Amino acid sequence: MRLNELKDNPGSRRSRTRVGRGIGSGKGKTAGRGHKGQKSRSGVAIKGFEGGQMPIHMRLPKRGFNNFTKKKYTEITTGKLQSYIDNGLLKIDKEITEDDFISSCDIKKSPNGFKLLNKGDLKSKINISISKATKSSIELIQSLGGTINILETPKTKRNRKVTKKANKTKQEEDILEDNKVVENDSDDNSEDETESQDEDNVTEDSEGT
Repeated sequence: MRLNELKDNPGSRRSRTRVGRGIGSGKGKTAGRGHKGQKSRSGVAIKGFEGGQMPIHMRLPKRGFNNFTKKKYTEITTGKLQSYIDNGLLKIDKEITEDDFISSCDIKKSPNGFKLLNKGDLKSKINISISKATKSSIELIQSLGGTINILETPKTKRNRKVTKKANKTKQEEDILEDNKVVENDSDDNSEDETESQDEDNVTEDSEGT
């Protein structure tokens, strides 16, 4: 093999189709678009157009939503895990990690990792480290004397009723503090007024004498 002998696989590089070059080419006149007119032009979205009436995709009701924060896991069952151990792909004398699934078992990893499901028989005592696992699968591994390390921290549920009560009590405390400040300001103003009146009375008495 020499540099001048290097070439691509047959069929990997195809020459582009030249359209509009006569009827003998098979791609002349309408250039493979079928007909003339609006459908042969570019930049026209006519598939959802119904002559001006409300199109079907706008008439039908919409329901639900797509959760963009949903996490996707590669699911692996306990039965599949036991088959990997029986075939010698996984070793039980050391901790089984997600990298072992990728390298030894040829499983593709999803962006959020693996999830263990309790489906099938698991007989071996194993120590495993995985992103997520069901409650029953965790209990099964622990009952066999093994250990399981969950890499993903569980999401804590927020008690909305407690937070609402806390916010309400905080607002009430703030209102009470504001009322106290207003009362103190009014007391200070009244004291200043009495002092000024006393001073005025003293000056009047001195002028009278």
